[in-house]
Amino acid sequence: MSTIDRRTFLRRSAIVAAGTIGATAGPFSGLIARNAMAAPKTAANNGGYGPLGPVPDLRDGEIRLWLPQDFQYRSFGVRNTPLTEESTITPGRHDGMAAFQWGNKIRLVRNHEQTQPNPVGSFGDSSKAYDDRAPGGTTTLEITPYAEEVESWVSLNGTTFNCAGGETPWKTWLTCEETPNGVDQQRSFLIGPDDPDDLTYTQKHGYLFEVPASRGPGELEVAEPIRMAGRFAHEAVAVDPATGIVYMTEDDFAYASGLFRYIPPNNPFKDKRIEDGGRLEVLGVIPKGAGGPVTMDLHTNQVPGTTYRVAWIRIEDPDPAFAPGLSNDEAARIVYQEGESKGAARFSRLEGIAEWGRRIFFVSTEGGGPFNGSPPPNSPPFPGSAGFGEGYGQVWMYDTRTEKLTLIFESPGPDVLDSPDNVIVSPRRKSLMICEDSPLGNKIRGLTRNGLVFDLALNALASGADEFAGVTFAQGPKVMYANMQSNGITYAIWGPWSRGKL
Repeated sequence: MSTIDRRTFLRRSAIVAAGTIGATAGPFSGLIARNAMAAPKTAANNGGYGPLGPVPDLRDGEIRLWLPQDFQYRSFGVRNTPLTEESTITPGRHDGMAAFQWGNKIRLVRNHEQTQPNPVGSFGDSSKAYDDRAPGGTTTLEITPYAEEVESWVSLNGTTFNCAGGETPWKTWLTCEETPNGVDQQRSFLIGPDDPDDLTYTQKHGYLFEVPASRGPGELEVAEPIRMAGRFAHEAVAVDPATGIVYMTEDDFAYASGLFRYIPPNNPFKDKRIEDGGRLEVLGVIPKGAGGPVTMDLHTNQVPGTTYRVAWIRIEDPDPAFAPGLSNDEAARIVYQEGESKGAARFSRLEGIAEWGRRIFFVSTEGGGPFNGSPPPNSPPFPGSAGFGEGYGQVWMYDTRTEKLTLIFESPGPDVLDSPDNVIVSPRRKSLMICEDSPLGNKIRGLTRNGLVFDLALNALASGADEFAGVTFAQGPKVMYANMQSNGITYAIWGPWSRGKL
């Protein structure tokens, strides 16, 4: 999800100059070797791939990315261009995405993080929109592996602020609304003092929605929210392949965020879908010697390698109604506040999440620090709010088998890792792939089993201010697909993956 630029590049540079680089990185328990150290981004020949350099786009020759030598890419699915299967213009703000093998082609289901105010309302067929005043949703693209041929259509509409999400083992895409603004309160997500307050929504928002990869052109249906999975600032999801439990991150800009999970009432592997009516829980940690969960700040003063026992706290009111005029900040925190009162752990802006080997990896975008008494790199997001988080990012791991939570990495500064957002596990299970969402110079970076951070791609457009999102692979490691959010571009990227740490 894009920030509202409450960080500044100059303040961050000052932190780095003060000597924060060089802190230790912790172990990836089980997946990652123990006692790893955070390394400079150029260490080990940049993860084996070598330095990045400008590479022309095979679509039109423009240089949009810097990549390692021998890598290539092609852009496609660009905003404001027509979808191929209907008379609809491609929406912008491309975000989370998943790739599904579809015969000899690939189907990409792609989020569009669009929100009100928007006088046009929903894109696509408004009669099939969940809320015809809401401009977000998903598009599906069917492509040849290297994107020489592209077909595209609307697969979900009438939702709002569709940020990240996650794929399921039964070939569906779970898309997340990152604002709970809705018909009951009618207040905007405040970006500036001139934003209108009246959103004219017709439905409540802040939910998960499920989109089948099998949904083809002309098969759009009115979406049904999974209400019992919570009404809050949903960011991303990962599914436990053994139980079907859905783990969900919350990205609250102004206050603490929680790690949630939704336990479906049905067998989603059999039914090929998640039903409403299940149980919502939020994670709490149990300090040594404590008999139950104790509310703790995990976004700061944490040592990489620290492990906690956890408890899952039931949320009794996962789908609250909001009072008219309630601000987005106050509405977004209501569900988490119930858990916090019972001992829920406090994180700073939880965004990307991924599963491998029944371990759940997730990032805290502004977790970390404090940095030797220096001023925090972030300022409060909105007038009157406290803000929450002053770091460059943390990576956490929850082991579903042992029910232990471990901090496996904390960035010591932006030259190592800056504001991690979307995250996946690389196809050969050697690294985590992390998209950055910082003010300048955004990259796709890898975090290896031994704690090495390396660069794979650099945004070459507009000083790199636009964030990467939606990194995904289809079956096998041959082609990586990724989005550039504000520019509204999707990329297919390929090259000698086996040369390095992916």
